[in-house]
Amino acid sequence: MLEEDEMLDQDCLFCKIIQKKIPAELVFEDDQTLVFKDIYPKASIHLLVIPKKHVSGVTDPHSLVEINAIWSTINKVTEKLAIKDKGFRLVINSGHDGRQEVNHLHFHILAGERLKVL
Repeated sequence: MLEEDEMLDQDCLFCKIIQKKIPAELVFEDDQTLVFKDIYPKASIHLLVIPKKHVSGVTDPHSLVEINAIWSTINKVTEKLAIKDKGFRLVINSGHDGRQEVNHLHFHILAGERLKVL
């Protein structure tokens, strides 16, 4: 089994948040995922959901387990924040042209207001 440090990228911003080396406003945490507020929100509720294991993105061939954990966390968090029935938007940016700013798999949850049409 891999040690925790072997599952993280020491140069990754989100891995540093996982290790508590960089502060973040946490909303939810379990063994596999972490949810925190985006520092540049695009809606009144803008959260990032990340796996605690470093996976570069949604197209990483090793991302399936992490994506399943993220789906579970999204259900828990949207229920906890009472936005599950009102509605929310999920955004996944992939790669440079897709505007993925941090090379660590993450989902954006946008909610709390009627969102604009894309």
